[in-house]
Amino acid sequence: MSNIPKALIDKSYLSTIITNTGESLAQINERKPVLLVFLRHFGCIFCREALYDIANLRDELEAAGLQVVLVHMTDYTVANKYLTKYELADVPHISDEACQYYQDFGLTKGNFSQLFGLMSWVRGAEATLLKGQNFIAKELGDGFQMPGVFLLKDNNLLHEFVHQKASDKPDYKSFITYL
Repeated sequence: MSNIPKALIDKSYLSTIITNTGESLAQINERKPVLLVFLRHFGCIFCREALYDIANLRDELEAAGLQVVLVHMTDYTVANKYLTKYELADVPHISDEACQYYQDFGLTKGNFSQLFGLMSWVRGAEATLLKGQNFIAKELGDGFQMPGVFLLKDNNLLHEFVHQKASDKPDYKSFITYL
């Protein structure tokens, strides 16, 4: 199911991942299941689309008992500006400028076709036209880093969505069915 070494998904490892609130991922996961969303860089149209989608589904995800935690590749000050725009500033988030957590969770760097293939252009146009996202924006993080979504419960991995293309669109609501 996963490229993540099993030893990484345990309380001791998750205790080393600290959010903007000062709480560790393990502490949050002890209280409730975590939908851990690794974003692309904030300049990416698909990152901004993910924030838009999560903001629109947030009430439903939280009503199901999930705590959304975002992982990004910039400092907290820059992240707060983007998260505020999508009304997600109060969601716990993790700064991973070196992309170490991305690597630890098995998320790789994308190749040319994963990042710039035809589907990325088609989906980019869709996000621009239907959701009002700017197609081109300043890159804020590693433009080659691929995203992913992981469901953690009781320090165990229940489900994951690892993007094969930057344009892949996770069904965030489907993670509820794995609880």
